Amino acid sequence: MGSKAENSKYKLLGFENSKGLAVIMIVSTGKIIRVKLGEVLKSEIVDDLNKMEVRDIYKKFYSGGAALTVYEINDRHERSWTVYVVLNLLLFALYIFTNFSATKPIYLESFDFVVTPGVFFYPLTFLIVDLLNESFGLRLAKRAILFVFSSNALIVVLLGISTYLPGLPGWKLDGSYNEVVSHVSSALVASSVSFLFSEYVNSYLLCKIKELTNSRFLFLRVFFSTFFAVIIDSFIFCFIAFYGTMQSGEILDIVYIQIAIKMCFAVFNILPAYGARSLFKRYMAGTQAA
Repeated sequence: MGSKAENSKYKLLGFENSKGLAVIMIVSTGKIIRVKLGEVLKSEIVDDLNKMEVRDIYKKFYSGGAALTVYEINDRHERSWTVYVVLNLLLFALYIFTNFSATKPIYLESFDFVVTPGVFFYPLTFLIVDLLNESFGLRLAKRAILFVFSSNALIVVLLGISTYLPGLPGWKLDGSYNEVVSHVSSALVASSVSFLFSEYVNSYLLCKIKELTNSRFLFLRVFFSTFFAVIIDSFIFCFIAFYGTMQSGEILDIVYIQIAIKMCFAVFNILPAYGARSLFKRYMAGTQAA
């Protein structure tokens, strides 16, 4: 009880009083299982739960489901879902920003190469997906990825439609708007495919490494999951976005530059990952004590 490994495998979500069941989430996969209260107390599950969850299970078991717990009095997971929504919105905002900022290449004279502002912010999306995996499991992390992907697809369609609408007569920015939208839409299509593949790989590797290391060595899973995701994302995005307009050698140069920059940020993602995980646990602990 109270060890650092608590909630590394299982998390109590609530109860089904009419059936005497505890609703448990398997953290590594996000799978929801329903187990009889008596069986939970005899299984390895109870050794992984935190003190608050174990106390509520005992109260439910010995009262025959009549006792009130924190789940009935004050849903302690309200804060949890608030955090989930906020992380989803942050992921969406960063993703859309990096795509729109692709319309403004910047030249770094000191290093003699051209990048877009999004290159410096896109690695933060991997950090957010890592936090979603750590706190909510693989299943809900995948849902967040699909939410962002679907929203992006909708934006592409709506922007495309807007270019065919008649502009205000004499409005000088009509042609510029259509040109920018066309450029942004092509970037959105390329990034949608790369985002879906890279973030799924990132999520899968993070959970797999977490399972193999028994939820230890956060820095290890954050770094290696991001490492492979960055490579996949850079190759897919650059070849879809620039194929046919640039030589393969030139595209590879851009790929290598993007990987180098994103990998630097992948290293810096480790400390925020530890900090965010600690803040999340404190935030949830405040609800449990309420």
